[in-house]
Amino acid sequence: MRVAEAIRDAAQHLAATSDTARLDAELLMAHALGCSRSDVLLRRMQDQAPHAFTALVDRRAAHEPVAYILGTQEFFGLDFAVSPAVLIPRGDSESVVQTALDAAPFARRVLDLGTGSGALLLAVLAHLPQAEGTGIDASSAALDVARSNADALSANAQFHLRDWTQAGWADGLGQFDLILANPPYVEDDARLAPDVRDHEPASALFAGPEGLDDYRIIIPQLPELLTETGVAVLEIGATQASAVSEIARDHGFTASAHKDLGGRERALELRLTLGKAESSS
Repeated sequence: MRVAEAIRDAAQHLAATSDTARLDAELLMAHALGCSRSDVLLRRMQDQAPHAFTALVDRRAAHEPVAYILGTQEFFGLDFAVSPAVLIPRGDSESVVQTALDAAPFARRVLDLGTGSGALLLAVLAHLPQAEGTGIDASSAALDVARSNADALSANAQFHLRDWTQAGWADGLGQFDLILANPPYVEDDARLAPDVRDHEPASALFAGPEGLDDYRIIIPQLPELLTETGVAVLEIGATQASAVSEIARDHGFTASAHKDLGGRERALELRLTLGKAESSS
């Protein structure tokens, strides 16, 4: 069977699984052929389809995310290795990176809480050549992925196994000009697509009945980690801006929400109020 026919048949097969069935089929074919999607579409459509393609399509038909099958995901113009140990970086999260770059363009020390693949931290560091980064995560497998991505990007970053639910987790980290976090924020009973529910790490998704448990843990600890003029940028669920802002205000922060490309409030920028900054300095 020719590549063109195999892609057509695969797209029809995947239509019940994916809203982007044709794109998925093209990406999987490119992976099977060891070339780019552009090469497939421009030069390889009349080649013989490789046998490996069928197995890749079957994995996608079982709702395995394309990014895990390929082992990579593009984010903020960079390619990141991913595995089932980490959340797949999403376009919505790019608003967190852009908000951080706009809010703290002169940051020299950057902390990423729950770094996962390292996508947020490494995307920010790619645009702040003067900065050094620290990423923490409670998963050693996730940290292995983050370190691999940092090495591939020659980033000035270090990573530590830390769990913010445990006492003393922040000991020795120091203070930072910019703190990033994409904590778990999905409600425990939320209905998720099988691609997410059955394949992405639950520990990075769910955060109690309101999806707010981790914000209630993290935000009170931020003042000790921020410099006096430091900024924290947190990713939030699309309906959580008000609730998370209230938590932030209760702990001495002003909060402003920034929208993603879909027009949903996605990045929450936190700054210590003057009185709080003075009392904690």
